[in-house]
Amino acid sequence: MQPDLNKMMRDAQKSLQKMQQDMARVQEELKLVSVEGTAGGGVVRITCNGHAEFTSVKIKPEAVDPNDLETLEDLVLAAVKDASQKAQALAAEKSGNITRGLNLPPGLGF
Repeated sequence: MQPDLNKMMRDAQKSLQKMQQDMARVQEELKLVSVEGTAGGGVVRITCNGHAEFTSVKIKPEAVDPNDLETLEDLVLAAVKDASQKAQALAAEKSGNITRGLNLPPGLGF
């Protein structure tokens, strides 16, 4: 008995459409999620969404030393990196749930 190629193509098309809808939903969810990166024990806090679009910077007064701006710059950079890494991990986790059963070759995940 020959496999029904048309049915296989329709099933593949349906699976692709569902995956695209799921990915669109995840992208919308990531816009609404807040992720916070911190540095210096929380004296610098950076907030971004799941797309790593930065939304706020909070710096406690004790982090500001006019004679040592380099440390403050380092703290801000560290908090940005922390928030960005958390946002990337969240995006990978959410999109990984969609592509998990597809057996995609390495590098072809979304």
